[in-house]
Formats: sequence, structure tokens, C-alpha cells
Amino acid sequence: MTEPFQISQGLIVYLIVGLRFIGMFFTSPVFVAPSLPLPARFWAAVLISIAAVGSADLSIPTAIFSNWISIILCGTREFFIGTALGFLSALPLYALQVAGELIGNVMGLAMVSLLDPLSEEQSSIIGQLYFLIGLWFFFHWNGHLLLVQSVVESLKLIPIGKISLFIPADMGVGLWLQKLFVLAVRMVLPFYGALLLADIGLGFLARTVPQMNIFVLGLPLKIALGLFLLMVVLPLTVDLISANMREYIEMALKNVMIW
Repeated sequence: MTEPFQISQGLIVYLIVGLRFIGMFFTSPVFVAPSLPLPARFWAAVLISIAAVGSADLSIPTAIFSNWISIILCGTREFFIGTALGFLSALPLYALQVAGELIGNVMGLAMVSLLDPLSEEQSSIIGQLYFLIGLWFFFHWNGHLLLVQSVVESLKLIPIGKISLFIPADMGVGLWLQKLFVLAVRMVLPFYGALLLADIGLGFLARTVPQMNIFVLGLPLKIALGLFLLMVVLPLTVDLISANMREYIEMALKNVMIW
């Protein structure tokens, strides 16, 4: 009777660890593209969890295997830890998308929207451009490997089976949102400054030459100026993201350690 019981315990351990990887694979925008089907994400999480269980030193309390309620609670906790890691570590991508939405609005492209192939929703064309460029560089800098490594490290920092029924007051969400909007504003400020000066110049032109239709002239002028600024500022934006990408993943790992 002991051998089948040990086999069932091993399967439960693999299942619980796999739920943490499944949560990360199914919430991180790096892996949620429709071109990556659900079975591929699921089996990738299963294979990586098998490798992680073999390399990590897991000490799981035997009380978890006493009843199904404790197993379900432990599995739910692991799934939410992986979900939080996948969501919080994607702060640069969300900041790029927010910055693109704001840039599109100030350029006058708010009425132009395309179907985002990742979220399958309507989004701003500049926001989609920023997000796809950020996603490409995220893979180029091996950000997906850092995500998997962060989940493996979380198995050591956040042991399996230690369930707390008390939710802390400060879960780090406020700091995460603060960094999100500060990063997005740093990307948007050059556009707001340059296009504000363009609006002031168009206002003077409208007062000095009232026969000219400023509305017809202003829209293509602001779009052309915005595209020129996009060409100039985009390399600086990429450098800004690359310098702090590891920091954002570490911050996500610290935020889930309260679980």
C-alpha cells in the first residue's frame, strides 16, 4: 500500500508545481498570442514543471496529502502565484501599450484602430506598434527565459504548501501601478512637448493667416511630426526598457513572496 501512495503523492507534487507554470503561461502577454495554441502552452508548462521538480529541492508538508480540500487550496495558491508572476513581470509591455495609446491620441490617430492579434480586441495603431516592438525585443533579450527562471526561483523563495489565510494589506499593487504610469509618461513626454509646440505654432499661423484652413493643415502636419519623433525616440525607449527589464521581473517576484 505504501508504494501506490508514494506514487500518488509524486503525481500530486507534479500537478501542484505544474499549476504555477500554467498560471504564468496563460497570463503573461509573452505567451498568450493566438499563434501559440492552448495545447502547446499547456504541454510546455507540464514539461518545464517536470524539469523544475527534478532540479529543485522541494519539501512539501505531508499534511497537504491528508485530504482533497488542502490539495485544492494548495493548487489554487500555486496557480495564482504563477498568474501574478506572469502578469506583474509584463510591466514594460503594458507601459509600452499605454504610451502608444497616449501618443496616438496626441497625434490625432485616436479614431484609427486595428484588431490586435494578441488580445483580439480593437486597439490604437501606435499602441499596437509599441507593444509588438516591445514583445520582439523581449524575446530578443531572452525575457521568456527569465520568466521561466523566475518561476523556478519562486519554488525556492515561496515554498509549496505554506498556506496563509490572511491577505496582507500591502500587496505591492500600488507600487506596480506607479512604476507602470511613470514609465509610460517618460516615453510620452517628448511627444507631448513637441506636439504642444506644434499646436502653438498652428495657433499663431491661424491668427496671422485666417484664410488658411488650419484643421486641414494641422492633422497631416502633426502626424508627420509624430512619426518623425517616433523614429527618433524609439531607440531611446528600447534602451529604457532593456536597462530595467530584469528589475521588473525581480519586482514581480518580490510582490508574490507575500503569498
